Amino acid sequence: MLRLGRGAKILLSTIAAFVIICTYVPLMVIVLNSFNSSRVAGWPLDGFSLVWWEKALTNPDVHAAVLNSVIVAAAATAIALVLGTLSSFALQRFKFFGRDVVNLLIILPITLPGIVTGVALSNTFHNVLSPIGIQVGYWGLIISHATFCVVMVFNNVIARLRRMNPNLEEASMDLGAGISQTFRLVTFPQFRSAFIAGGLLAFALSFDEIVVTIFTAPPGVDTLPLWIMNQMARPNEANQVNVVATVIILLSLIPVYFSQKAQQASDAK
Repeated sequence: MLRLGRGAKILLSTIAAFVIICTYVPLMVIVLNSFNSSRVAGWPLDGFSLVWWEKALTNPDVHAAVLNSVIVAAAATAIALVLGTLSSFALQRFKFFGRDVVNLLIILPITLPGIVTGVALSNTFHNVLSPIGIQVGYWGLIISHATFCVVMVFNNVIARLRRMNPNLEEASMDLGAGISQTFRLVTFPQFRSAFIAGGLLAFALSFDEIVVTIFTAPPGVDTLPLWIMNQMARPNEANQVNVVATVIILLSLIPVYFSQKAQQASDAK
């Protein structure tokens, strides 16, 4: 293990503290303002009140936005789990012409700016599919999210597949197990933690996506990030937005926590 001098430790500690402060102090301001009695977010707080929590938690628009976000994220994650896992096995277990190109094309969506992906998908839906009578509607939003969610699953699963010992699968087949039985009892348990971690990260990424959503969401459909963006144009509703943002912060801890646990379990094997 690398040993650091006293000066290096102080420097690294200072940098880490600066990053933590810059990241979490703004989040704490949001959380505190959700309890602000004033109609306008500010600092210091005018007083303590739960009125904004009551308004946000009883707002039907918030309920609809949350439901849309959950449906889109869950559907996009399901698609990503299937396509990402199949792609990982295809690229890791088989050699074929153009394999490196396919690998690049799978990863590319996560590297492109969201606005580029959004504009491209919007043009495809409205200028290519609509004229021939194909209306993607709600499914268009789900497919749009799935394009970058696939990458999260793919990266996690293929990294685990590269570290797996193929001799275990060969031994299972030699002992008389079929392909499906070998996959269920030998192969899947080895990459299960990476599979779960990829799914959790994909869900979290889809749930808070906004740029692609702006271009691909059908009329009248708001996800939670879209609702927050629209409400920011109303200064008197800022603290209601802070309540929703606080809930998102708390809920975001869940998939991140379990994703880390799953990844740690994967690394320990």
